[in-house]
Amino acid sequence: MSMTIGNTTIDETFAEAFRMVYSRLIITAVDEYWLGAAVGAISGYGTSVIGCDAEVGHEYNVLPEESPDGRPGVAILLFGFSQDRLEKAVINRVAQAVMTCPSTAAFNGLLSAPVQMRLGDQLRFFGDGYQTSKLVGERRFWRIPVMDGEFIVEGTVGLGKGIAGGNFLIQSETERDGLGAARRAVTAIRQLTGVILPFPGGVVRSGSKVGSKYTGLKASTNHEYCPTLRNRTETKLAAKADVVHEIVINGVDERSVRAAMACGIRASLGSGVVAISAGNYGGKLGKFHFYLHDVLGDEDADLPA
Repeated sequence: MSMTIGNTTIDETFAEAFRMVYSRLIITAVDEYWLGAAVGAISGYGTSVIGCDAEVGHEYNVLPEESPDGRPGVAILLFGFSQDRLEKAVINRVAQAVMTCPSTAAFNGLLSAPVQMRLGDQLRFFGDGYQTSKLVGERRFWRIPVMDGEFIVEGTVGLGKGIAGGNFLIQSETERDGLGAARRAVTAIRQLTGVILPFPGGVVRSGSKVGSKYTGLKASTNHEYCPTLRNRTETKLAAKADVVHEIVINGVDERSVRAAMACGIRASLGSGVVAISAGNYGGKLGKFHFYLHDVLGDEDADLPA
């Protein structure tokens, strides 16, 4: 049974999400310009582990008075399928995208996590023997000499158990309607903590399904939601829908994902949005099932996590 909010139908379906591990980095820089450069670089090509080493995105801004070194900062979440894979991705991304960026530093954003992965403890070797370290309490910081001074990086970074793949599909009459709805959803979700939107601008146009008619391809276009295929194959499109945009959400826990889904769906509603649905695989692949009607029925679902 479907439910209706205004002129929009909310399908009776669920988003299927997966267990993944995650880490949080706090990146700082001398000012917003260089901070933005580092955040853009470390988040690049970090959309889906189908083809990327990690799923990466901006979580929240860190005020200078709250950052580890008194400078502007940003919290970044990175998700991967295993500790080994994620550790390699974090090390490589910090080495290539943060250490190379003028004035930056990188710190552990999950200090209380029982599992800690290498970061500075591995990157220190770039110092070629000239690196030094300082122990503050139980936290070790490495000072790696670089051409504008020193790159300060924490020795380890925490590992947590998160969830990836929370989602909802916005079905709209026109591209203008759909893009407007998607941007409203993204803007609302980005006010929350504990979640990231790893795709470009927070939105996916090329939603996928598991498998393909071509051997060896893990994923292929979600043909049931492609408007140009409406008359050629099975479709799940609403009658008036001619554009679909997917919002994919990764979070640190179930509550964070539920809150982001509810917040984003509510914000997306408006003129030209005819239906909201979600992507799943019949419940066979992902442990976490977020039913749209239940998510929207949560009294506190849109509260910050």
